[in-house]
Amino acid sequence: MNIEEYRDFCMAKKGVTEGFPFDEKTLVSKVMGKMFALADVDQFGSVNLKCDPDLAIDLRERYHAVKPGYHMSKLHWNTVLIDADATDEQIYGWITDSYNLVVKSLTKKLQAELAEL
Repeated sequence: MNIEEYRDFCMAKKGVTEGFPFDEKTLVSKVMGKMFALADVDQFGSVNLKCDPDLAIDLRERYHAVKPGYHMSKLHWNTVLIDADATDEQIYGWITDSYNLVVKSLTKKLQAELAEL
């Protein structure tokens, strides 16, 4: 996976926007204004993804590619190394899981707005 494939995958999801709220190199993907993925566009070697806390621990134990979230809440975020022991398909699945987790946490009003898009 490269940065363009990653961006295309994230942007194809309903209600997603992207931007650089922290600096010029950290691309943040949001659904309805809430972050679900972050990546360095200059050195695309990892992506930070939101994760269920119990699943986060399990993934960290099973995959060398999955680490506690770098500069994020270690409880709710994982950093996934792109070229380690996880396949692109697994990483795409974890991106989708992150997106879905954030969608579930949206207010009913925002969920309704998302459904109308």
